[in-house]
Amino acid sequence: MNTSEAISASAVADLADRRLDWRHKAVPATENGTTHADFLAARHTLADLQTPLLTLDANALASNADRLAEWCAEHGVLLAPHGKTTMAPQLWAEQLTRGAWGITLANFAQLRVAREFGVRNLQLANSLTDPHAIQWVAGQPADTTTLSWIDSLGTVDVINRTLDGSDAVLDVLVELGAHGGRTGARGVDAAMEVAHAISASPNLRLAGVSGYEGSLAHTADDAGLAAVRGYLAQMGLLHQRLLTEGLYGTDSVILTAGGSAYFDDVVSVLSPYISADSEGGPTVDLMIRSGAYIIHDDGFYRGISPFSREGDQPFTAGMYGWARVVSQTEPGLAILDAGKRDLPFDEGLPEPQFIGPELGGAMQPLVGACITSVNDQHSFMTFDADTTTVSPGDVVRLGLSHPCTAFDKWTVIPVLADTNGDQTVVDLIHTFF
Repeated sequence: MNTSEAISASAVADLADRRLDWRHKAVPATENGTTHADFLAARHTLADLQTPLLTLDANALASNADRLAEWCAEHGVLLAPHGKTTMAPQLWAEQLTRGAWGITLANFAQLRVAREFGVRNLQLANSLTDPHAIQWVAGQPADTTTLSWIDSLGTVDVINRTLDGSDAVLDVLVELGAHGGRTGARGVDAAMEVAHAISASPNLRLAGVSGYEGSLAHTADDAGLAAVRGYLAQMGLLHQRLLTEGLYGTDSVILTAGGSAYFDDVVSVLSPYISADSEGGPTVDLMIRSGAYIIHDDGFYRGISPFSREGDQPFTAGMYGWARVVSQTEPGLAILDAGKRDLPFDEGLPEPQFIGPELGGAMQPLVGACITSVNDQHSFMTFDADTTTVSPGDVVRLGLSHPCTAFDKWTVIPVLADTNGDQTVVDLIHTFF
């Protein structure tokens, strides 16, 4: 790998040599044994695939990636997209090419995937408490960066014991949490206690403050936004106290928060702390970690994304489900061949959008239909039998919610040039969960 590369271009390109077979349920049986590159060269279209199916939209992916990259540049903030949303190095490369600082990940296994594909800057949005993970991070090359979070004295102790006698020094961020939230020290005073322990450790260096506002609210109403903004203000206060007491151990400090729902509030509240080196103090950068934005959806993020709320150039849904009617034995009820093993359902059930007699053929709007429940391999779709005809073999296009629980169900995902137009398969996205 070229050390100037944010991700190994050759490792990503090598995916084109992978052979497709029975392990890839998105690939038709007629193409068993072909390579990724040969599959694309054949210029397959949606009509050549089968259900159940998840597809991506090339236009939407590019537009969404460009939109947030431009927004971050305009606001002077860094972006480290949360890679656990897709676990797709091809999409990480698109994000890094557009100027992302690096990739954020959630656990040790995901870190290993990213490093295997040559990602140089990594952030673990979690604490290192597994000795194997601690030792692995400590052994990473000097020209790479791996930041992790710490929220308790117990985590400091685990790392100190694991690295006892070693000269390794890990760069860490003290994580601020809140009551009712997920991880994170409960309050500024508790976080300061952790920061003092980090400062006293021979194997740790405090490089910033981290947090996750998304666990404190699930809506964009006044109460939800107030909870988010109040928490972010506490992050700013913690940062100020760390500066005052001189507890940072690096010349460059990172403040990081911001998923795909409230990144505008993160920038609004915390951007005043961005600063260049002055009077001997550290440079301070603000980093958001939005991950779902590149895919977006027709559900949760469609409703809560800042760009949707502002009504100005919203992100575009970049994923769709396709399911076939396998049973229609009661008036107004159809059973589809896609379920929990195929499509996301945790942040809203799939939404029927269009119906047609064949995959890749002409489709009509499916008005008034609803997915009422999903089993492992089936979905229950109700519809108005007086106005709509649904027959076995018909194909339904489904709008989906929450990309973070969509990609893990597929090892290969076809990318269409334009879901609503040219449905040629222009890429295959490989995932590594």
